[in-house]
Amino acid sequence: MLEAASPAEALTLAQRYAEPIHLMLTDVVMPLLSGPELALRLASRRPGMKVLDMSGYTDEAIGPRGLLDAELALLQKPFTPDALVRRVRALLEDGTGS
Repeated sequence: MLEAASPAEALTLAQRYAEPIHLMLTDVVMPLLSGPELALRLASRRPGMKVLDMSGYTDEAIGPRGLLDAELALLQKPFTPDALVRRVRALLEDGTGS
């Protein structure tokens, strides 16, 4: 498992890490670079990487910022460890995150 404290650190880690990254769990709203923007930047280097975004904001709060996409796998905070495991498993198994 790789951990990054910021989007910039995540970009650096992903660039230096030679092994596949199967899934990235990121917050939708972060300083300087949103989770969806981070995923977009990593997409060319990590084309098979799944992304699970999480947010404590409502759809109505983050939608106007242009951060929600119909294909976004979103896990609403607060969530239980079991809910996280189910979403990660679904994303890795069939790509839907549902």
